[in-house]
Amino acid sequence: MANARLAGRYAKSLLDLATEQGQLEAVYADMKYLQAVCQASSELVNVLRSPIIKADQKNSILAEIFKNKVGLLSNSFMVLLVKKGRESELPEMATAFIEQYNTIKGIHQVTLTTAVDLSAEVKKSIENKVKSETNFATVELTTKTDESLIGGFVLEFNNNLVDASIARDLRDIKKQFLNNEFISKI
Repeated sequence: MANARLAGRYAKSLLDLATEQGQLEAVYADMKYLQAVCQASSELVNVLRSPIIKADQKNSILAEIFKNKVGLLSNSFMVLLVKKGRESELPEMATAFIEQYNTIKGIHQVTLTTAVDLSAEVKKSIENKVKSETNFATVELTTKTDESLIGGFVLEFNNNLVDASIARDLRDIKKQFLNNEFISKI
């Protein structure tokens, strides 16, 4: 089970150490890579969370996967986690590290969900519009596709949700008909 508080504490420690050693950007790149690998491979996450697989085997697996792909500090961090029995939280720690890094650097995560794929020009236009409307200096736009939206978009940032989708409009209309808002009350 994921422990957000634990992940945040370990991520903060790694962030402080990376800053102290002048390797913040390198460790950030390593954590982005680690996060991408964990998202792409549920098998790796299952191995990390498995109580049956021994610590030395997990260390070997991690060393083989991340050999020549992450720096010494990130590699040492993963070895320490396995030694302490905290490797099951590694994906959450990577995410927490990225969130803390983004907070320090003033980077805002914005997720845009649309019914169809967007061109790079439209993405850039939306990114610029979000920057101008919210006064964010730096925006990291992530796009998703969800055909169930039918049309329009859903924009998420800083715990805000802007739902301008056709699917939402249809749900609202359905709710109005179910409540008989168009029939006068007698």
